[in-house]
Amino acid sequence: MTDFQSLGLSDGLLSAVADNGYDEPTPIQQKAIPLILDGRDLMGLAQTGTGKTAAFGLPLIDCLLADNLRARPKGTRALILAPTRELVNQIAKNLISFLRNTPLRVTAVVGGVSINGQIKRLSKGTDILVATPGRLLDLVDRQAVDLASASYLVLDEADQMLDLGFVHALRRIAGLVAKDRQTMLFSATMPKQINELAQSYLRNPERVEVSPVGKTADKVTQSVHFMDQNSKGDFLVQQLQSKPDGMSLVFCRTKHGAERLMRKLTQSGIAAGSIHGNKSQNQRERAIRELREGKINVLVATDVAARGIDIPGVSHVYNFELPEVAEAYVHRIGRTARAGAEGEAVALCAPEEIGLFRQIERLIGIDIEVASGEVPPLSAAVKLKRGGGGNRGGGKPGGKKPFAKRSSPSDNDNRSQARRPNRRRTNGRKSAA
Repeated sequence: MTDFQSLGLSDGLLSAVADNGYDEPTPIQQKAIPLILDGRDLMGLAQTGTGKTAAFGLPLIDCLLADNLRARPKGTRALILAPTRELVNQIAKNLISFLRNTPLRVTAVVGGVSINGQIKRLSKGTDILVATPGRLLDLVDRQAVDLASASYLVLDEADQMLDLGFVHALRRIAGLVAKDRQTMLFSATMPKQINELAQSYLRNPERVEVSPVGKTADKVTQSVHFMDQNSKGDFLVQQLQSKPDGMSLVFCRTKHGAERLMRKLTQSGIAAGSIHGNKSQNQRERAIRELREGKINVLVATDVAARGIDIPGVSHVYNFELPEVAEAYVHRIGRTARAGAEGEAVALCAPEEIGLFRQIERLIGIDIEVASGEVPPLSAAVKLKRGGGGNRGGGKPGGKKPFAKRSSPSDNDNRSQARRPNRRRTNGRKSAA
């Protein structure tokens, strides 16, 4: 059995790990931590819920402590990018839990909240900056943050950042951080674009893979109900009313559909909330908090939340509408059966979604159990455009794309020539914590 002590972490950080109740590292942590401590660029492939944040966060903290430097005003020593507000806040919260009794500071910046407070916090500098790409570039354009001294760059959930149209933002940000840097890229899937991204940003990276691409959590029981689109709402109400004590997530394809479904559930006497792109950050945080505290037991969400919610006790995930990108199904149902628990994933499939359903089965490599209804022929499928074709509230497929491609100014050619110190580590060094 491998323990954290054998991975090369400093004594001070090992104490923080123990204080947080970590007993033994997960497979991604076992493989990634020694390589990052050794200064290697890394490409990590692991499904959601496998402990990726600690896999890059623990060695990153150790390296920053060993470097024994201070962040410059408006500067940052390490930059972590994530696709959603929820994931940024989750990463920052996890990192802060390891930083007790250290001088390191973590700052999270996301959209949907006042930018002035973020500008003020960044004015003094920060050791670790966790950000969504869009808000980060807003701050760069206001000259509120200088990325030239960031000698560590982490791209978390890189595949979703590409799905959300952040490729131009990532390219620009990569030109603003230190040229001589250590880069870590983590992704749950490995499409062609991720390989291209890795070739552009990483130097001779080590590849770490702990689960096959598209593999779903082992303890999730999956089933599908085939029905007409217009029957889904009433069916879901019946399902949720039969489990009044359960904690459930329901995924829709669009923000308008999610809000409409949430209203239907509340009108049926179900305590429900919603999170999607039209909600402010405070509204999204409140909905998640209410689910955690048991004030609501159903949260209706779009894919913006599929990788950013880590709530123990979610027993059921309902795919009210199937995602247009098959990999998103894996991330959705990964919100249950976390930390060794069991969970259930229920898909509701209309005839026009049968093509999407077959793509999901091909990706995960299993035949999902049919719980009710008759399997429609593939000829019944309506071709939905990738990133669009969403249903705006449970009606016919079609409509605006849920994610608009985000543009950003051209790449900054004045790349930093900052030289990072040698970070090759030995197990016998003194603790810097």
